[in-house]
Amino acid sequence: MSAQTSSTQSVQWVTADPSAIGLFGLAIVTLVASSQKLEITSGLSYVIPWAIFLGAFAQLFACIQDAKHNNTFGMTAFGAYAFFWFGMAGSWLIKLGVFGAVLAEAVDPKQLGFAFLGYLIFTLFMTIGATETNKVLLIIFALIDLLFLGLTFDSFEIAAEAFHKLAAFSELGIGIVSLYGCGASVLNAHFGRTFLPLGAPLRIFKK
Repeated sequence: MSAQTSSTQSVQWVTADPSAIGLFGLAIVTLVASSQKLEITSGLSYVIPWAIFLGAFAQLFACIQDAKHNNTFGMTAFGAYAFFWFGMAGSWLIKLGVFGAVLAEAVDPKQLGFAFLGYLIFTLFMTIGATETNKVLLIIFALIDLLFLGLTFDSFEIAAEAFHKLAAFSELGIGIVSLYGCGASVLNAHFGRTFLPLGAPLRIFKK
């Protein structure tokens, strides 16, 4: 009776880098949202769909794709901010009375303040990780830190006007830098070379 041998074979799925679509979603929603904070536009009605479909779904798609790349950092970042925008869209819908007057009347901005504070702490950790990615991402995370700092203090009514402006301009900066990061990610991959520089990682924490 002959001996039987078994072997296993690893199969690798090759997928495109999802960073560009994730950054695109982040760019568009922050540009639209910052226009409302800066009072260039008014109201939240047209902000909500962009929060859901670009801020949330585009980044969630990038999160899932990064998971396939075994990219814990990218998966966590895109996933966390995707669900942030789902949460913000839901909060705005409540505030606008879509789910009824009872919920709208019971809104307490300080509850959002605690969510923003949690995201600020989370983003500080992610900013440390971003030092090992590229300088464009590091700038984006630094601006997100400022955004959540502004949103937190604004929600807790601590120097609200100044911190509201900080949040607004930081969000605008996120949109602009994220658009550049999206364009660089696409064109660098498309041309197979550094068409638009992203900046080398700082490498100050990783041995």
